[in-house]
Amino acid sequence: MTMAEGGGKLYRRIVQAILGDIVSGKFPVGSRLPAERDLTDRFQVSRPTIREAMIALEMKGLVEARKGSGVFVLASSTLDEDKELDIGAFEITEARRLLEGEVAAVAATEIDEAQLEELRTLLAQMAQEDTATAEAADRRFHIAIAEATGNAVIISAVTDFWDMRFRSPLAREVLLKAGSLGTENRMAEHGRILSALEARSPVDARNAMRDHLARLIDHLLDVTETEAVERARAETNQRRRALARRSV
Repeated sequence: MTMAEGGGKLYRRIVQAILGDIVSGKFPVGSRLPAERDLTDRFQVSRPTIREAMIALEMKGLVEARKGSGVFVLASSTLDEDKELDIGAFEITEARRLLEGEVAAVAATEIDEAQLEELRTLLAQMAQEDTATAEAADRRFHIAIAEATGNAVIISAVTDFWDMRFRSPLAREVLLKAGSLGTENRMAEHGRILSALEARSPVDARNAMRDHLARLIDHLLDVTETEAVERARAETNQRRRALARRSV
């Protein structure tokens, strides 16, 4: 049975498998873990799931991603090995992509003009420079689409997905690193969703929502890949400043 067939939270099962390899000495302290592609082949899971597991191991202080070199083992155990990191950002976003795509399709057949007008107002608010205002408008935009379905269970599920993003330590860690997709992308992608809803097109609404959330997954992949590079650059600059002070 592959990892993908086993059920449970995939990233956590990968963490436990790699932790077992570290404790057994297969990957001793100072050694490099296999490349991401090798790990996806070994566990038969996607890149986001492997990335989630690596971030979880970093949060535990067990590994470190180094610029251009890979992921290295820092410790063989930790005091909180069994600490619940909860659901990751990739897992939540993929679930949102599946659910909210269908929600948008249903909303396209049910939405009324007053609800469309609210979405237009929210879209304009997303363009504001104030991050808190833009993020609140983004959240409300998605929940308003769920409300257009008239289904209380769907509304509750979409709301819970949004709130889960910051209840989960692992998801919060990634999303804080990721920041925003950027105003231009935010406006364009949400604009396409709104246009599909205005056209009352379930197919276009579904595709626009799925494309938006697929791009968010790609953005999270890019950020988690480059964050280690930025950290290495900052550490290098810090060492250079220290050397400069010594030479004065």
